[in-house]
Amino acid sequence: MVLGPGPCRPPRERARRPARQRGHRNAARAGRGGGRMSAPGPDSPRVLAPPPLIVGGFFVAGYGLDRLFPGAIGLPVWPWAGGALILAGGGLGLWMIVTFLRARTAIEPWKPASALVTGGPFRLSRNPAYVGLALVHAGAALWLGAPFALLAIAPALATLHCKVVLREEAYLERRFGAAYSAYRKRVRRWL
Repeated sequence: MVLGPGPCRPPRERARRPARQRGHRNAARAGRGGGRMSAPGPDSPRVLAPPPLIVGGFFVAGYGLDRLFPGAIGLPVWPWAGGALILAGGGLGLWMIVTFLRARTAIEPWKPASALVTGGPFRLSRNPAYVGLALVHAGAALWLGAPFALLAIAPALATLHCKVVLREEAYLERRFGAAYSAYRKRVRRWL
């Protein structure tokens, strides 16, 4: 499946006016932090939602269909294969977190990046966290014998691609310029 620029385009950058000029009803609080999470600024990829929430949401929806229509699609329970995938995905995620902590940059994709991380699992994939999430998703579906949950990986990855990965890549290109372009040419997006 090739996901081109069509509906998956990252959002265009717009000049943002201060909250007071936009007529924001909480303009006074917006300048002081106001206690609420603020909208992502220009130094952010502006992802749709936290990636684990996206993948988890699709898993829950698929598993819900499995519970509503038990046996509609036959898939045996494969706990050993499922467990192996869960461990592999979790290990990849843990390796990614340790690599980010060593680089002293934000792990969360909605926060500004202070460093371009190209070591550790990022030598193998530009998106090891999302590969890890997909492995955990597939492993849990196999462990539970949940075919709809297994099929839900496709829309989960398409949503991650369109609403997270492309936005992150556009942001990293703006933020790190030639260094990110060179990294992008060296390392594949997924595997």
